[in-house]
Amino acid sequence: MRKNTLHRTRVRGTCLICTAIFLLAGLCYSQPTISVSPAEGPPTTELTIAGSGFAANAKIDLYFDSKYEGLATGNAKGSFSGINISVPSTALPGDHKVRAVQVSGAATAQKIFLVRTNWSEFHRGNMMRWNPYENVINVNNVANLQLKWSYMIGAMSASPAVANGVVYAATWTGLLYAFNANTGSVLWTYQTASTGQNNASAAVANGIVYFGAIDGLFYALNASTGGKLWTYQTGADIESSATVVDGVVFIGSNDKYVYALNATTGSLVWKFVTGGKVTCSPAVENGVVYLGSYDGYIYALNASTGAKLWSHYVGGPYDPYFVSASPAVVNGVVYVQGGNTNLVYALKASTGAEIWSQSISAGYPPVSSPAVANGIVYIGSGGGDLYAMDASTGAILWTYSTGNRVSTSPAVANGVVYFGTNNWIFYAANAKTGAILWSYDVIDSVGPSPSIANGMAYVGDGNGTLYAFALPKN
Repeated sequence: MRKNTLHRTRVRGTCLICTAIFLLAGLCYSQPTISVSPAEGPPTTELTIAGSGFAANAKIDLYFDSKYEGLATGNAKGSFSGINISVPSTALPGDHKVRAVQVSGAATAQKIFLVRTNWSEFHRGNMMRWNPYENVINVNNVANLQLKWSYMIGAMSASPAVANGVVYAATWTGLLYAFNANTGSVLWTYQTASTGQNNASAAVANGIVYFGAIDGLFYALNASTGGKLWTYQTGADIESSATVVDGVVFIGSNDKYVYALNATTGSLVWKFVTGGKVTCSPAVENGVVYLGSYDGYIYALNASTGAKLWSHYVGGPYDPYFVSASPAVVNGVVYVQGGNTNLVYALKASTGAEIWSQSISAGYPPVSSPAVANGIVYIGSGGGDLYAMDASTGAILWTYSTGNRVSTSPAVANGVVYFGTNNWIFYAANAKTGAILWSYDVIDSVGPSPSIANGMAYVGDGNGTLYAFALPKN
């Protein structure tokens, strides 16, 4: 009996020792982990960091790549949460390491953050046509731009949208392409029911690509696969590029209406009738939708209800009075090129009152929407000139004469302004001085407005070629 009792005691003791060793091993070898939210975005994005598995009450250094960004303190369980750091403005497109390193000891954890500088619609909701995050191409190296790839997609006038490593471009035949933004390989295509001239640029938000067609149908597709999610039928052709803000898609139609649609379901939120076709892309800022109509007016509508807040006439003295270029809204001011006139207007966003107007060269009907960056308004004229104006006063800072109509809306990124003309040239100019830094002869007039994202410039021409330019690799 005594022998059996002793045996059981020894076995029990051995089991306890093994359990203790197992638990200690778990404590010694458990790996710290962190979470990073969001997982991707442009430079200056604010990240929220949380971590666990560190030593109790440990001090933990936080790094973005090799740059120290902050300090976290673990609790009694070795966890922390709600620590914010910013992505450096110099972070280049691509994968970057976010690391948490325990000050004492060897504990460390990391996650990958993807830097992207998307140009996801005709431009962002306010239609400034300025990419403030571009940090690859600049005034010192833009002269080295080279053609990286091109693809013949057919006649086009819609601007390319660039989002999440994909370029979306629509053709006059109603075909939407999705390309790998870096290589130009076709990922998928979608053929609409329309084969007429499509002028509407795609917009991309939350994994959905939105665009309108000449048959009056507005489409929402899965951005990864091209699968149709829903459509909405308007009363006439859609030449307006969509704007997506806070879960609502805003779109104009040639039936004289501007529509607000639920971005997820396509259900109508509201619609507002103007006195003419709506072909411009609406600008949305601070809960207000701004748009121009072929009746010559700029309208300001409540973004939630569609109720008219004000309207201001900027059309010409004779028919057609159309306002076809999109307005831009910056710091409480609406900038727009007048309808069938040689005037550029600055209006008070809250009331529509005119702040200033400036004459530019006349010629072909105006099609250029303003780009606004760093207190300067850039706009092209039907007379063939690109203008830079003081945003506060309208004073002309510089002009560049191309000899033919500026047929695109300019795009601004990192001190460079990009634009195309009817003389078949794509230009890059110094945004401060107007000096031409680089140009490229395309096959036909440059109709689609350029898009600048992730160190590449995209533009199309009337011959139907989509071009992608990049700096040569070191």
